[in-house]
Amino acid sequence: MAENKNGLTLLKSEDWMAVWLGFIVIVAVLVGVRPPLPKYSWATDGEFAATVVENKPIVEKLIQEAEAKGEANLAASAAALVKAMEGSDRKAIGDASKKLATAAKTVKDKGLQKKAADIDKAVGAKAGAVAGAVFGAENLWNAIKIGVAFLIVSAIGVMLMGGNVGKYLIGFPVVYVLAWLSHVIAGNATVNYWGLEYVIFALLIGLFVGNFVGVPGWLMEAVKTEYYIKTGLVILGAGILFFEIVQAGALGIVQAVLVVTVIWYICFWLCKKFRVDDEFGVMLSSAVSICGVSAAIAACGAIQGDKKKLSYVTSLVLIVAVPMTVLMPWAAKSFDMPDVVAGAWLGGTLDTSGSVVAAGALISEIAMKAGVIVKFSQNVLIGVAAFLISVWWTLKKGAEKGERPSAAVIWERFPKFVLGFVIASLVFSFVLDEATVNATKGTLAALRVVWFGLAFTCIGLETRFTELVSMEGGRPAAAFLVAQAANVVWTLLLAYLLFGGILFSLPALQ
Repeated sequence: MAENKNGLTLLKSEDWMAVWLGFIVIVAVLVGVRPPLPKYSWATDGEFAATVVENKPIVEKLIQEAEAKGEANLAASAAALVKAMEGSDRKAIGDASKKLATAAKTVKDKGLQKKAADIDKAVGAKAGAVAGAVFGAENLWNAIKIGVAFLIVSAIGVMLMGGNVGKYLIGFPVVYVLAWLSHVIAGNATVNYWGLEYVIFALLIGLFVGNFVGVPGWLMEAVKTEYYIKTGLVILGAGILFFEIVQAGALGIVQAVLVVTVIWYICFWLCKKFRVDDEFGVMLSSAVSICGVSAAIAACGAIQGDKKKLSYVTSLVLIVAVPMTVLMPWAAKSFDMPDVVAGAWLGGTLDTSGSVVAAGALISEIAMKAGVIVKFSQNVLIGVAAFLISVWWTLKKGAEKGERPSAAVIWERFPKFVLGFVIASLVFSFVLDEATVNATKGTLAALRVVWFGLAFTCIGLETRFTELVSMEGGRPAAAFLVAQAANVVWTLLLAYLLFGGILFSLPALQ
């Protein structure tokens, strides 16, 4: 949007409004406004029973290890959990799991502590995660309070931007409820296991309503995709922490940079060859090379891209991640790949953090840790990539219109919300202390996904299903798949060179 000459750009521009709205949310959380967040996790009795069967041998092994190390109290707590597991009372199992976790805190052996904590996370957390709790009065009230707060602050922004506040106040609750439903579906244990995130369900729900029910005019005032996406991206900046890339170590940084730069270029080149337009190419390249959905969202915002193309890319990312999550661990074990190498391979190729954890866990804890380290390194590059893409795209569009790339032209066309994203990242990385960052990151992450859920619901509401399926004749999907195949091969080579003891000594992961 061009700068307003009346001096009110900072209030009337959607880009700037997203910055202020994101900052308001961040500051509110920093000063202590941290409302109880709604819970979405739930597992059916059958799903929980499968979890019990899977974890019972692990608990029995913990008993043996605890007895061997003289930890009688921990062994007794684990035995009590095994006894509870023999029944079907979820509450009893959950209580026994909590007692095990409590007993583990007094144990000196860090390994036993970790194993007990993992068991409680796998069993105890799911014991109380029933659908009734998600739809319970308290949880619904927590969701309503978040929705009301979002409605108030976003409606003020709509008013300042000159929108129809009356229609927005009526339409927003509908969009919010549809987005909330997407989080509930994604909270199911099986859905979560397969790495299907809320964004795909938000899109599908929006598509269903938009294509089969219809979107009335009064609702369209609340269908503000870019407004929600840009606000969410500013808040995302608070979660992109530069000290995490330092924690990842030099090898993780090197692999991340080489994967992102090489695969981004390969994918963009393929898009050119497949006659895919540059908007699509930027989003596809960012998604396949950096970290999937979040990178695609950031890239789309940086170039002010078509939101229908964004929905296509995110759907593609999430669909492709499912078979990769299963096949890559199988391949790693079939070829006797070292655990650290396998983890680095997973972290560099799988496009969602959830799928990296799930796939790594199928191999070993060391593989999972290595995967997370590499994925952390790539995640931090989102901000750098978004900024560079913004500048490049601004110059590119200016050149196409015959505009000289002066500082004024760059500033006018530059997406201002990217500045909010970068500022938030810098403040949380270098200004705030680690305790504050850790205390606020959970709340900010939860609020961020609410904004993204709203955005993808809106994309579905304003998209015709046939447009999404037939977009550019399937060529973007073909380019993505070929680029992903190149990613698998290139990252495997890097994983062996960097983490396989060939160029450097093996990293010590416990």
